Amino acid sequence: MWIDSHCHLNHDRLLHLGGAAQVADNARRSGVEGMLSVCCRASDEFPGLLETVRPLANVWCTVGVHPHEASDDAEKSVTSADLVRLANSDPKVVAIGETGLDYYYKFASREDQHLNFRKNLSAGIEAGLPVVVHSREAEEDTMRIIREEGQGTALTGVMHCFSSKRVLAEEALAFGFYVSFSGILTFKKSDELREIAKDVPLDRVLVETDAPYLAPEPHRKEINQPALMPHTGRVLADIHGITEEDLARITRENTLRLFAKAKETYAP
Repeated sequence: MWIDSHCHLNHDRLLHLGGAAQVADNARRSGVEGMLSVCCRASDEFPGLLETVRPLANVWCTVGVHPHEASDDAEKSVTSADLVRLANSDPKVVAIGETGLDYYYKFASREDQHLNFRKNLSAGIEAGLPVVVHSREAEEDTMRIIREEGQGTALTGVMHCFSSKRVLAEEALAFGFYVSFSGILTFKKSDELREIAKDVPLDRVLVETDAPYLAPEPHRKEINQPALMPHTGRVLADIHGITEEDLARITRENTLRLFAKAKETYAP
């Protein structure tokens, strides 16, 4: 049984598949027993997201501000203390994020992204929770800010949907972070990414869908959902030369080790 370490169960696209409860049921029938549904907007998305995951067994959520939202006035008004308070508000909230830096789309200024990233990292440290990090074309600044905020603390987290340069994986692992791979790993042109994945230690690797985005081969044109995650898992198992069953167990254990708060409510 797998755990999808990063998806967006409250996304409008998943309404076309029957909504969160139906998507979670689809996942379980495909061998995905747990899911982490990730927050992008703490100011207005989080309350509904929490209500979505509360009744679903082995489904958890995060609270945080995505780099795309970093220049939004409502999200800028959310403080680190607010994130800590929201994270402590319910046992289903198991991490801070999704946060980080995205220099590709430029939906928010770099200055606002840096301030937002630091705010979320600070909340993770204060709450004692891992941080879910998004990094696109921002490898150097991502690690610089993680080191500046986290040095000498217990900060940990995951580089989600990893598709960056090898140096980011190596430096994140050296800092104590985990690395998560999505359906991108299955794409025909992802040879370099598969080489990087081969060198990520098995005790630090996670798998995810980032649903409804990035459906794996052979479902690239479909709406992604956690039920499709085993396709990515099989590719990652082949890369490491182990069975699909062993990788499912290993990544499940890794996910529950990193998101330790989730383990408190996990029911196999």
